[in-house]
This record gives sequence, structure tokens and C-alpha cells, in this order.
Amino acid sequence: MYISPARVAEERDWVVNRAETVVPLINDVRDDLGEVFGTDVDTVSESDYREAVDAVFADGDLAVNVAAMVAILRELDVEGDYPGFVVDELLGRELAATIAGPQPLRTLGEATFHYADVRIHGEADENAGIDDCEAALAAGFQERLPGWNWTERESPFALER
Repeated sequence: MYISPARVAEERDWVVNRAETVVPLINDVRDDLGEVFGTDVDTVSESDYREAVDAVFADGDLAVNVAAMVAILRELDVEGDYPGFVVDELLGRELAATIAGPQPLRTLGEATFHYADVRIHGEADENAGIDDCEAALAAGFQERLPGWNWTERESPFALER
């Protein structure tokens, strides 16, 4: 596989074009987790998602890594699917973490990937990695985007010097 600026742009366009699948998944995950944690979480619009995608792909070092993982997941298929289960989980988890950002969002993105992954199943004619890619996009971007109360407040653990 060769990743060029043109390939990064191609993968960015693919990610943007998945908004119809990824944004509802983001909102389903946010609704479910908000209920579990007893908090209201803002919904995400397709416009919010596209802006966040643009921000990720505007950072060239981040963009090339996200594009490479998306490209691998899009092309990944394993005969019978199950034998490839571990590799698409590893790639999906890492993609979600990379998109989510620095700690603690990174770890939350990884954890949320598994939560999102059980909610989405690809079409029979799609490669096995597509649904893992969509779950990773949902998990990563739902962490990156505002709307969680705890990210909207000052941390009680910040120390002033």
C-alpha cells in the first residue's frame, strides 16, 4: 500500500461520505452511554461530523495515519470473516483512539469502539473491515466532539502554580 497526499484526500472523502451511517451510530452510542452514566449528552449533526473530519485531516501527521488505518480496514477481508476478527478489532480500536485524541479521550475512544462495534454489521457484500471502520469512526469522533458534561467543565484536579 502506498499513501500519498492524493490517497489521504481519497480516504478523507470516504470518511465524510460515511456520515449517513456514522452520525446515527454516534448518537445511538451517546444516548445509550448517557443513560448508563445518568447524564445528557448532546447529539451530533452531519455538519458537526464533517467539521471534525476536516479538523482531523487538516493535521497532516494525524491525517496520514488515520487515512492509512481507514484504507487498511476498507480493504481488509478474511475468508469466513471470523479468522480475521482480531486484526480488524486491533485496527478499529487504534483508529478510534487516534481520532479521539490525547488521554483520557484516547482510552475512552478505544473502549467506545467495542461498544459501537457490536451495534453495526456490514452488508454481506462488504469487506469484513468496513463495519469495524465505521464503528471506529463513530467511537473516535464521538469522543472528539463536544457534548459530554464532564468535558465542558473545569477539572477539579487542575493545579495552579
